Amino acid sequence: MDRRAFMKTAGTLCVGLGIGGARDALAQNADILPPPALPGGKTLEEALRARQSIRSYADKDIPAEVLSGLLWAACGVNRKESGKRTAPTAVNKQEIDVWVVKKDGFFLYEPKDHMLSRKGSQDIRALTGTQSYVAEAPLDLIYVADMGKVAGKTDQERANLAWADTGYVSQNVYLYCAVMGLGTVVRASIDLPALSKAMGLGEKQHIIMAQCVGYPKA
Repeated sequence: MDRRAFMKTAGTLCVGLGIGGARDALAQNADILPPPALPGGKTLEEALRARQSIRSYADKDIPAEVLSGLLWAACGVNRKESGKRTAPTAVNKQEIDVWVVKKDGFFLYEPKDHMLSRKGSQDIRALTGTQSYVAEAPLDLIYVADMGKVAGKTDQERANLAWADTGYVSQNVYLYCAVMGLGTVVRASIDLPALSKAMGLGEKQHIIMAQCVGYPKA
């Protein structure tokens, strides 16, 4: 595929994915995402050249359609007939969950239905990392691996694959942010026991990394 058609094709894919609903869907039901905002004619080269880490964010909410596009890019379904996603996982185990943490609560992204499932109403952004800026970012993504699903024959193999599979999701987020004017940075310095407890995670649910997203501060 011509690299200049890459991002345009991504936008066309969305139409065939069954991702629908009115743009005011969030106002009616906080769990339903509107159609995703996609970058259209932006090229892969442009995304790669613009990719960078940003740690300072403006006090500005991310629009619902941009959040929708961000999550679809992260690990949304891009082949409806098979349920496969934009980010690969070893043996297609799909063991990486993306949690969304905002000031109005925290949610689990459900790729199959392209929706958010509310898991709590508390603002736990400050728990998503040890850095001072994490509480100020309008959005923190938490990548959680279900170690009961991940491929691999040994604990080391499973850990390696969980990290690798999370990396694909994180890079998708980086590239989406690069072409949509968003800032982002991935992080691994986290008080894991405290955040896991706040999120109500089970024994086999392991936090791998977190990633801030927001509009860069001028």
